[in-house]
Amino acid sequence: MKKLAGALGAAVLAAGLAVAAQAADKPRIVVVTHGPNASAFWSVAKNGVTQAATDLAGVATVEYRNPDTFDMVAMKQIIDATVASKPDGLVVSVPDADALGPSIKAAVAAGIPVITMNSGSDVSKKLGALIHVGQSEFEAGVGAGEMMKSLGVQHPVCVNHEVGNVALDLRCDGFSKGIGVKAGIIPVTPDPTEERNTVGAYLTSHPEVDGILVLGQDAAMPTWAAVDQADRVGKTKVATFDISTPVLESIRDGKMVFAIDQQQYMQGYLPVVLLLNYIRYGVIPGANVLTGPGFVTKDNAAKVIAWAKAGYR
Repeated sequence: MKKLAGALGAAVLAAGLAVAAQAADKPRIVVVTHGPNASAFWSVAKNGVTQAATDLAGVATVEYRNPDTFDMVAMKQIIDATVASKPDGLVVSVPDADALGPSIKAAVAAGIPVITMNSGSDVSKKLGALIHVGQSEFEAGVGAGEMMKSLGVQHPVCVNHEVGNVALDLRCDGFSKGIGVKAGIIPVTPDPTEERNTVGAYLTSHPEVDGILVLGQDAAMPTWAAVDQADRVGKTKVATFDISTPVLESIRDGKMVFAIDQQQYMQGYLPVVLLLNYIRYGVIPGANVLTGPGFVTKDNAAKVIAWAKAGYR
């Protein structure tokens, strides 16, 4: 992946240098996400943005902005301030189209080209974005449900660590469709101790639960800890969206059964490269760019661990 990112960046760099040598001609691209500062997932996505900024330093200026926590009011304010600063391009995640849609439409109306990333594949075109870079959340959920069903799960639940994030709702809806049973929902806060305790209490009151899909990696290890403390290892299968080194090690060691990898590093890197090409040459892919879903299981987890430790997966 690092070689792919480097090759893409080098190609754009060379092309851009041939067109404009003066720093004043460098387009300014701003990336705004909903990712909290403490999120391991979003630190990898930000690494992709940072690498794009490094690779394109001679031809573009790249900025990354985000709220400190999952906060749609704060994110809307960041987008509005960004649009008011008149960047040449905007990359934005869309966890809640109702809250953020008007601000994104305002960017489009102001003549700012927009690419959505990570969340928002279902509303990207409606908001006026050029394309979306990410995965189809519902279809990824369907795949997770089908895999859980193949493992014999009959009483599933979803652990939702960002209540209000529509993308996570789509994941759980797809999960229910794929497994063929309506999954319950365990809402938790971002606090790991609270997550563990809440999931543990749910398992105590719902002993029939035999499969848990965590809707994001930040709640994965606390959920696994709850299953372990409840003496449900082997009885309740645990899988998660997104990966981290602890998640991969858990899968490698036969604890969690799988993780869904959407390659968030590429979600940070590719939109910047694609947007620069559009700004300079008017070219853009004809369809959304899918970075996932991919499934990490015990068979391939060990291969991915080194990349995760380096901040690319």
